[in-house]
Amino acid sequence: MAATGNIVLVGAGNMGGAMLAGWLKSGIPGSSITVLDPGPSEAMLARIREAGATYTSEVPQGLSVGILFLAVKPQVMGAVLPPLKSLVGPETVVVSVAAGKTLSFMESHLGAAPMVRAMPNTPAMVGRGITGAFANAGVSEAQRQVVDGLLKVSGPVEWVSSEADINAVTALSGSGPAYVFYLVECMAEAGRKAGLPADLAMRLARETVSGAGELLHQSPDDAQRLRQNVTSPGGTTAAALSVLMADDGMQPLFDRAVEAARKRAEELAE
Repeated sequence: MAATGNIVLVGAGNMGGAMLAGWLKSGIPGSSITVLDPGPSEAMLARIREAGATYTSEVPQGLSVGILFLAVKPQVMGAVLPPLKSLVGPETVVVSVAAGKTLSFMESHLGAAPMVRAMPNTPAMVGRGITGAFANAGVSEAQRQVVDGLLKVSGPVEWVSSEADINAVTALSGSGPAYVFYLVECMAEAGRKAGLPADLAMRLARETVSGAGELLHQSPDDAQRLRQNVTSPGGTTAAALSVLMADDGMQPLFDRAVEAARKRAEELAE
């Protein structure tokens, strides 16, 4: 990561903070990082100071930037980008994690430059995220490797061949943690309706889903095999799956949900 150069992190919220923590943990010196945010939390300011990084609420001047990392919400990108154009030099790579905002949108504000659209997810906050990424033609192989290293601090990185694929990545893994959290809510509510105390039902649902996720993470078997391993013919799990896997069960519901999220990602580009 020595070839990274100066990093300017724009946005110090949950995702920006997770990336910053991962970079510092990976050995990137805080002295090479500048955090630009109009109002970071006290905890974030303390982390920045402890790391020896630079904090500013205004666009820094005279700084040679290797990576301009945009971790702001898509709704504010139009206002945030124009003042940042002065930071984009001949060696700068722009990396955006804003859902929906296209490379052409960023180029319209920042000018032509090597750019990467990336979509991490919130498990990045505990080093267990996954990121989809797409690089424009201006990104060299060496620059791509640097960006890959920056993104990998929060988990695996999957590079896609089409920018349009990033909207599907956003719909599946970017928004996906919310689907899993809602699954826990639904399981707990079903347990309560089955007669369990609400707090016990939530603990059982929460630990079941997190444990199943860890088993999926550690096992060499795919999800289908793991499902089959816990399903005895004619047993209780099979009875439940006969409902979940029915023609009107979970698959068509997820199809509609992911498609709705993909379409919304497209709308955010406008």
